[in-house]
Amino acid sequence: MGLFNGNTCGTGMISARDWIDESDSWLLNLPPTSKQRGAALIVAAALLMVFAVLAPFAGASLPEVDSFIPSIAATISVTDFITSVLLFAHFSIYPSRALLALASGYFFVALIVIANALVYPGAFSPTGLFGAGLGTGGWLYCFWHTGFAAALLSYSWLKGKEQTKLAHRASARFSIGGAVVIVFGLACGLTWLAIEGESFLPPLFVDRTHIAPAARYLLIFMLLFGSITLAALWARRRSVLDQWLAVVALSLICEMAFTFVGGGRFSLGAYANRVFSLVTATILLVALLAETTKLYGRLARSNAKLRREQNNRLMTLEAVASSIAHEMRQPLTGIVTGGGALLRHVGGSPPKLDKARSVAEAIVASGHRASQILEDIRNLFGTNKRPEIPIDMNDLAVQALHALESELKSHNVNARIHLASQLPPVMGYAGQLREVIVNLIQNAIDAMDTVEKDHRVLQVRTEQNGDAISLEIEDTGPGVDLDSDNIFDAFFTTKSHGMGLGLAICRMIVERHEGRLGVSSANPHGAIFRIMLPQMKSPQ
Repeated sequence: MGLFNGNTCGTGMISARDWIDESDSWLLNLPPTSKQRGAALIVAAALLMVFAVLAPFAGASLPEVDSFIPSIAATISVTDFITSVLLFAHFSIYPSRALLALASGYFFVALIVIANALVYPGAFSPTGLFGAGLGTGGWLYCFWHTGFAAALLSYSWLKGKEQTKLAHRASARFSIGGAVVIVFGLACGLTWLAIEGESFLPPLFVDRTHIAPAARYLLIFMLLFGSITLAALWARRRSVLDQWLAVVALSLICEMAFTFVGGGRFSLGAYANRVFSLVTATILLVALLAETTKLYGRLARSNAKLRREQNNRLMTLEAVASSIAHEMRQPLTGIVTGGGALLRHVGGSPPKLDKARSVAEAIVASGHRASQILEDIRNLFGTNKRPEIPIDMNDLAVQALHALESELKSHNVNARIHLASQLPPVMGYAGQLREVIVNLIQNAIDAMDTVEKDHRVLQVRTEQNGDAISLEIEDTGPGVDLDSDNIFDAFFTTKSHGMGLGLAICRMIVERHEGRLGVSSANPHGAIFRIMLPQMKSPQ
């Protein structure tokens, strides 16, 4: 998008509408494919299946493993912190308030889960660090899951409001900094509340292991809140990110349900709860890494395609310049040669005026031909087309041989022409088709330089083949490699001084006239280039 076009404002910031248009390739708005939907459904089904298998045994007591909680908590914290960094990075490029809320939620969990592990009884001390009480860890667990569910719900709500309002890109860093400060302060405040205010909060544990009735009511509220969050995400699952967040919400509900049916600490449900907490933290990170890798691959392919297009444009410009030089060489050579001859005829004593007049007419003809070549090249590579006219291929063959008369003589080539009588005309551009014939004859002359002078024979034939007009140019040179597929490709040449454009341009011109240009071997040696063009249709 241009910097000074009509879509930018005076401060250089892009409008919300422009950002929405540009967001089609972001995970926030990128529609999921059938494969991506299938993967999300498989993960969701696996979570439900594991829960269904383990839930009946959730109340079974298991041995206390003091190192389990700190190790899981550290893994969850690192995972959620990385996820929040990735989401904040996405927000810095596409300033969506929904992304900011989601990133803040993951950052909140990364902080609060560490506090939960530090005050967990038995993890670092029998009762927990910092003077924690019996229910401090339980309240931090509630703050953790309720806060994360609130972040998911905020994401869903804010995304629905962003069709008309987005954050300014210029304030992205300020927004991220503010969010980090607020979340850090909130996590510290809730941790202080759970430790210092535990005596004022309802008790969540009757002893070190079993939960109190108040905890069950609180878990029911958390499950309902989580279900509302899942329903909101499910209703708005229009993007890749939406569908994976719905899976995250499902995993969050499963882990809280394990706490409810497990009944306390050190049960199968409690251990399963922590494993599901790790799953909840990991799902979006894996999805972000996978989808970001795919998007990066698409970007790399797009950049490679763009470079190829740029190179093709450069090659096109080179082709235009080279074709001009290639086509103009012959008339300019004629003009220079004729000018030298004119000076000799005029400077003689006495001046040979008749010959000078003839040479001057040839120079004028070469000048007109050069002008016609430039016009034909402009029409060939441009978009403005002149109207097609009826063309007699016999006349074009004679004109081409006449234009190369001096070349034929200087190379000792014996030209023979066989023209079909009453040949129907073709429709097209006479100048372009004449240059095709001239190029093919010039190539034949160059090819016969390697054979003896008395064996250099050029034959030009025209004939009618059904509804097509055929013009053949046959030489007695060494021939061409018919197994090569590159003979008509641009910049392919077997000449040490050639540019490889003549045959490529000839084929392009013939194909634009709805014809074909082919080559075959001559007998006993040499090559035959054949132009096939559709004859002009008679008026109905």
